[in-house]
Amino acid sequence: MHESADLSTGVVAAALELFSAQGFDQTSVEQIAKAAGVSRSTFFRQFGGKEDVVFIDHEALLDELRQFLSESHDDPWAAVCEASERVFTHFARDPELARRRYEIVRDVPVLRDREIVTVFRYERLFDEYLRDSLPGIAPIDAVGFSALITAVHNHVLRQLLRGGRVQLSVLRDALDDVRRRYGVLPEEVTPADDDVVVAVFPRSMPVAEISRRVQAQLS
Repeated sequence: MHESADLSTGVVAAALELFSAQGFDQTSVEQIAKAAGVSRSTFFRQFGGKEDVVFIDHEALLDELRQFLSESHDDPWAAVCEASERVFTHFARDPELARRRYEIVRDVPVLRDREIVTVFRYERLFDEYLRDSLPGIAPIDAVGFSALITAVHNHVLRQLLRGGRVQLSVLRDALDDVRRRYGVLPEEVTPADDDVVVAVFPRSMPVAEISRRVQAQLS
């Protein structure tokens, strides 16, 4: 597995360097394979095509998030935010490589179109997870929260990709603000076991979340 990851990273780096130097359309699979020191058949087995090289990280991330969200989480809203943080952390590990990829995608129409589809796949993953985790949630709340989390994440990530020194804490603050807007940011004060709890919920909180919190307290 580790060897496969190293191979993928090497091919991606070689491809992006060629795309930057001579253009996406002018670069052939044969040139990428040669620069990365792999055979043409190995390239196609690992990726499939030139576009897939650019988006291979997203494919791996979507698989990782799908697995993460399939696990048990006490707070589904927080789980979606943590998934967003995982994506940001991945690209922040090597910002220079991420910036090179960003520049190439921005300049190639077919890659920009592929990026739009990829962003929607994250939204759909979060939307489906919330609907499964919060029975009875209004579809507008699930899709709205998922879209806003994805948009906020992309806004913060673009700051990093444009050369800014953006820490994970910036994204966390922004995601907390999204949860606050939806009324699903947990209160800081936790009642004792023998307290009588009088619950007051913001009008913006989805009904499914109110039900989840009440059930949690009764349990």
